[in-house]
Amino acid sequence: MQLAKNLSQLGTETAFEVLARAAKLAAAGKDVINLGIGQPDFKTPTHVVEAAIKAMRDGHHGYTPAKGIPALREAVANDVHIRRGVSVDPENIMIMPGGKPTMFFAIMMFGEPGAEIIYPNPGFPIYESAIRYVGAKPVPMRLLEEKGFAFSADEVLGQITDKTRLIIINTPANPTGGVTPKAELDKLAAGLERWPNVALMSDEIYDRMLYDGLQHASMLAYEGLRDRLIVLNGWSKTYAMTGWRLGYSIWPEKLISHVEKLAVNNHSCVNAPTQFAGIAALEGPQSAVDEMLVAFSERRRVIVDGLNAIPGIRCAEPGGAFYAFPNIEGTGMDSKTLQSRLLEEAGVAVVAGTSFGALGEGFVRFSYAASLAEIEDALARIKKVID
Repeated sequence: MQLAKNLSQLGTETAFEVLARAAKLAAAGKDVINLGIGQPDFKTPTHVVEAAIKAMRDGHHGYTPAKGIPALREAVANDVHIRRGVSVDPENIMIMPGGKPTMFFAIMMFGEPGAEIIYPNPGFPIYESAIRYVGAKPVPMRLLEEKGFAFSADEVLGQITDKTRLIIINTPANPTGGVTPKAELDKLAAGLERWPNVALMSDEIYDRMLYDGLQHASMLAYEGLRDRLIVLNGWSKTYAMTGWRLGYSIWPEKLISHVEKLAVNNHSCVNAPTQFAGIAALEGPQSAVDEMLVAFSERRRVIVDGLNAIPGIRCAEPGGAFYAFPNIEGTGMDSKTLQSRLLEEAGVAVVAGTSFGALGEGFVRFSYAASLAEIEDALARIKKVID
């Protein structure tokens, strides 16, 4: 068989490889603590589950519009208006099977040989993977430890060329937990006025997971960007619904017909009962979200303090999401080596920083979406390996 050449450019999400290896070790009898996978260890709220069950019993078993059922798109628009003070037309909202289709569709729209796309590095690995797959040139947006893993607007604006088609930003960020200050977002928005043909995709999937009083600044607030702004969000992290595969994105009016066509060609629509669950999540009680954030805040304190107490490791305090991204250069090991040793010797699954881009060397990602007892046990095991 002769495969398409661009298939060799497609990367992967190493967290799933680590998960598979951890599961294999656990099946063989090894006691494994998984701090690798980025998903809440909480259950989906009961009223959300019941809404999906009711939808199935009520006969919602068929296709839905490719954009999503009108009631869910209206619920998203209402939620955005309440939380962000921005009016969004439900006709410009796409309901997606998770967050990745939005990334892929946006990159497919703007990426081709000769085009350039600026993306976070270290960042979610699918950005770079999809950019390379479509033949565009990936241009890394540096997220540096000394800047709290926030991007520099001046630096990003300085990377734009006549070949730049799309800029991707993610705050709060995966894998670093970094939060870019609003002042930098203001500067980026103002600077993009000089580049009216450059589109922007803002991945805001962790917009409700911030700590220490930090408030999320959505790119939707910049009205001058709305005609070229794509916003990615969803239910996976906020409502502990990773396995439901439910996300949404907001598109400029001139792009919505294109993304709808891509959806029809790719996945037709999102399954109906899950969409009714999405309505219940947005319109129902939010106490489960608040409780989860309180738990994550406490876990963040424990894991950051614990990592900083281990010789050779230093860990900046993440401002959002549920990841710690410590610098491990002082251990004398590179990222992949430490990832392997922690799993094989300590039974602790983590993800090497290089899984998130070349600038992730010298770092390892920890997900603190695990119980306090597991985190404390993992820290003790890690210390033994490092010692």
